Amino acid sequence: MRLRVEILALVFGALAWPAWAQECGGDFEAWKQGMAVEAKAAGVGEVGLDALEAATIDEKVLARDRAQGVFAQTFTQFSTRMISTYRLKQGAANLKKYADVFARADKEFGVQPAVITAFWGLETDFGAVQGDFHTLNALVTLSHDCRRPQLFRPQLVPLLTLIDRGVLPADVKGAWAGEIGQTQILPTDYLARGVDGDGDGMVDLRNSAPDVIMTTADKILSRGWKRDQPWVEEVRVPDDMPWDQTGRTNKLPISQWAQWGVTNPNGTPLVDNGLKAGLALPMGRKGPAFLTYDNFDVYLEWNQSFTYALTAAVLATRLAGAPQFDPRTPEPGLSGDQMKALQTKLEAKGYDVGTVDGILGTNTREAIRKEQMRLGLPVDGWPTPELLAKL
Repeated sequence: MRLRVEILALVFGALAWPAWAQECGGDFEAWKQGMAVEAKAAGVGEVGLDALEAATIDEKVLARDRAQGVFAQTFTQFSTRMISTYRLKQGAANLKKYADVFARADKEFGVQPAVITAFWGLETDFGAVQGDFHTLNALVTLSHDCRRPQLFRPQLVPLLTLIDRGVLPADVKGAWAGEIGQTQILPTDYLARGVDGDGDGMVDLRNSAPDVIMTTADKILSRGWKRDQPWVEEVRVPDDMPWDQTGRTNKLPISQWAQWGVTNPNGTPLVDNGLKAGLALPMGRKGPAFLTYDNFDVYLEWNQSFTYALTAAVLATRLAGAPQFDPRTPEPGLSGDQMKALQTKLEAKGYDVGTVDGILGTNTREAIRKEQMRLGLPVDGWPTPELLAKL
């Protein structure tokens, strides 16, 4: 294959390499040859190219990509399972054990220790479960597959670069989607954001807790984190208020939410901190409620699932000293089949709900809000049997 790569480099020229190699699907070996041309053009040497040449398709990765049923759970189901006693205890222990490293991360990057620790716990149980998928095979598989190559394709050359430099072995293991290390960092961030936290001259995100802490802080900051500002805050909502003003993206002054009757969980008045926040109702107006600040948007940069993002944010508040949130008594939601039926109806009305998969994602929530408004129902983005019947 190496000779073929050299010939293709001469034929297509440097400017044509990226475009020629972008295609997904088709003959796998031919696709890899195009990928090798692009990697060579980016400076990947013999070690990295040899690793690519040996890469194979992993059918188990494709199966995982098409079966992410975990996010079909409601927020309270998912968060109750993920915010475990073990993670709270181990998180507190690590906050104490690495206090000096967290202090450095906070000073340098402005990211609070509890925020880093929550991701650390959720992603790998503090390094205990880092994944057993062959990372290069996983990324090659997902890049060649035409379902979502735009998400995985940009990670390949950075991974080959890390392998070529000896930072990672060619057979490095991680999550099925290409994440590596104790906070599941993608190769682009490993390469661009890696920080040597323990001063040994290496960035080892699989084995060095100081490297993990500092690198994770750098990644969070790079997504737009605002120093020393909150991320989420649990609140209590009244029985009636302008529900159409709720939602993560509709950020209003705290004084406005207070005026509409939103309070602290114990009923005391909100303190105006001078910031703006949205009001997230993950299970509707009768379920748990949270003010979401600008920093919460960074959680969605980490993981686009609202359920995961809010769980990670709430775990961070718990590690910072907040009590367990009140699940309250949400209205009954929909089963998986009912959700698919609702998404099908919304799609027929012209809404883009993405894939009809029974998962309450961002697009489906927004479509529900618009239909609730049209039908004169409280606009809280929560799918109910009543809404399904009215559609």
